[in-house]
Amino acid sequence: EDRLWPTVYLDDDEAYGLWRRYVPAERIQRRDKADNYWHMGVPGPGGPCSEIYFDRGPAYGREGGPVVDEERYLEVWNLVFMQYQLSEVRTKVDFDVAGDLPARNIDTGMGLERMATVLQGVDNLYEIDTSRQILDRAAALCAAVYGADPVADVRLRVVADHARTAVMLIGDGVTPSNEGRGYVLRRILRRTVRAMRLLGAPDRTMSSLVEASIRAMGPQYPELVASSGRIDTVALAEEGSFLETLTKGASVFDAAVPAARAGGGVLPGSVAFALHDTNGFPIDLTLEMAAEQGLSVDDEGFRALMAEQRERAQSDARGKKTAGVDSSAYRALLEVAGTTEFTGYGEIVSEAVLRGLLVDGAVTSAAAEGAAVEVALDRSPFYAEAGGQLADGGRIVLGDGAVVEVDDVQRVLPDLTIHRGRVVSGEARTGATVLAAVDVERRRAISRAHTATHLVHAAMRAALGDQATQAGSENRPGRFRFDFASPSAVPASVLADVEQEINEIALADLEVRAFVTTQDEARRIGAMALFGEKYGDAVRVVEVGDYARELCGGTHAARSSQLGMIKLLSEASIGAGVRRVEGLVGLDAFSYLAREHVLMAQLAASFKVPTEQVPDRVAATVARLREVEKELSSLRAAGVLQQAGAYAAAARDVFGVAFVGVEAPAGIPGDLVRQLALEIRGRLAPERPGVVVVAAGGARVALVAAVNDAGRARGLSADALLRAAAEAVDGKGGGRDDVAQGGGSNPEGIDEALRRAEHLVGRVATGGA
Repeated sequence: EDRLWPTVYLDDDEAYGLWRRYVPAERIQRRDKADNYWHMGVPGPGGPCSEIYFDRGPAYGREGGPVVDEERYLEVWNLVFMQYQLSEVRTKVDFDVAGDLPARNIDTGMGLERMATVLQGVDNLYEIDTSRQILDRAAALCAAVYGADPVADVRLRVVADHARTAVMLIGDGVTPSNEGRGYVLRRILRRTVRAMRLLGAPDRTMSSLVEASIRAMGPQYPELVASSGRIDTVALAEEGSFLETLTKGASVFDAAVPAARAGGGVLPGSVAFALHDTNGFPIDLTLEMAAEQGLSVDDEGFRALMAEQRERAQSDARGKKTAGVDSSAYRALLEVAGTTEFTGYGEIVSEAVLRGLLVDGAVTSAAAEGAAVEVALDRSPFYAEAGGQLADGGRIVLGDGAVVEVDDVQRVLPDLTIHRGRVVSGEARTGATVLAAVDVERRRAISRAHTATHLVHAAMRAALGDQATQAGSENRPGRFRFDFASPSAVPASVLADVEQEINEIALADLEVRAFVTTQDEARRIGAMALFGEKYGDAVRVVEVGDYARELCGGTHAARSSQLGMIKLLSEASIGAGVRRVEGLVGLDAFSYLAREHVLMAQLAASFKVPTEQVPDRVAATVARLREVEKELSSLRAAGVLQQAGAYAAAARDVFGVAFVGVEAPAGIPGDLVRQLALEIRGRLAPERPGVVVVAAGGARVALVAAVNDAGRARGLSADALLRAAAEAVDGKGGGRDDVAQGGGSNPEGIDEALRRAEHLVGRVATGGA
């Protein structure tokens, strides 16, 4: 306790007196508002502080207490005496006290890891027992000694901190992505991987770091142990992806460094943008790499290019909505037509007024029969494409019988919804009263798909955990797709359980109810929201009984039984950490299963077995075919290898080197080409330099070069020979000096490949290479 130094606010004599009972006066220091007064920065509660500092000793700095050196004297505890109501706060040290709080309290802040640093007698947070386990694992992986090199020590601390943070994030359900918290995780993981590479560690160390992090944190967070397999899978996938990126991007960066040095020590923004856009380098990684080379980065140029890219992306998105029409035309239409009231939640036919028309991108008052038009109404039951739900179709019928067939509906501006279609009869005119009628069957089929997507979402979260959050969807008539976060494939058994569960919900005839409430109330009742989406104060909630509850603006079936049948078709990866399920609903699901039944019946008839035995019979037939193929392959290999002696006997003398160039039968596999080359090499006299090059044509060319010990002693290399030959067949390859393998796409170049290999043998044999 003789190393503890309390501080109090300047005039807080009460706190000073209490500390004086236990601590000598020379170790109690008074400090001003900047250090020992706390408030929220806005009117509200506040009060003076008393802090406890630990003296780490003269090795860490000057004597004199925390007012002199806060590196030596480490803050470990903070007590805020919440006793005043502040009426106005201008700055940290400039505020008005309105009076006492009706109820006072002490707000305690204690840094757990700082306290561990003190109690364990170590220098910093990275050396306490939990962090040190990870740091030591990182050091062992790269054969480093912590404390021997300041630069390496910093990198080891980065690894220890980042690996642990990444494990905690993945454990909480975050997966690497290019947005939001997923991007934070991606940057943390990638910085860890690069730090390990800079430390000289071999590739693929993340699994070991994850294991060390879970071992360190698992006793306090047992859920990490339970989720260790998933955490490891996510981290490994991101590591593998980034290692490929790092190899490619590092060459781009290295190539740009000399020019940057010559150009004033600034890496151009265009290079930083290319690294980010093409190679997946976060800008902070480029900044770090540049700093290591003594360079700065043209951040302004990089930001400008990023802004241009965002504008292009937004323009592309607008292009889909606007069908290439200049947005100024839509703004002109909005001025004429005004906004559209959506009536589609409650009705599928609405009386409306045709407020505006666009033909060929220009505002007009009339459109003749056959014209492609974009129509603005004052009110409309048509659902505009949004939230993954495709747009409604239908008809707009004018009072005089003119008809516009609607095949797409888009919200082209925040306040403007347009109906795209064609005038199929009569003339469409602004100001006309119309009946806007949605295609009922299409709407119902889309609504069934949308409701089915909600059921799949709820079922996946129940089966896989809350981390299986929606990452996208599309709902079209009778068919849906649902994208969700998952580090690995969903087992077939889980998919089967999900499919059964959602069909049981459909059969349960649950009410599908939509209502508007506040965000806070929606959260309270457990409504799921999409991460990254922006919602207003009032939100629309769609619930299927008590089974599924989401924030959603789309249209849905009225009851779960209206879905009929749901069939999941596939589950696959669409990107790192994101999976996609596709399915059918209603009559589309029934039709699919009916076709499957017919196909199965045909197979059963062909195999002359009951339907339930078809899978076994197919498996047995495939296995037998593979056996036959294996037997044929063995016979073919034996026939090819029998020729090895004859090929060896026909070796050509190239300046004292026995050279064998063989074009083997087309279509034989690469491993057999390799066997043949090695067999021929084995038939050559061992005391004489020997080279064998074998090529086999087909859809692709297989190439193998082999050199015996005497040939290598003469300076011949199978790797160099293979590379020379591969160029002639538009291919590549490589290997060791004794044997190398590759391929190409141009069988017409085999003769030239063998000629080049023989030519290189001659050059080496005569001292020309």
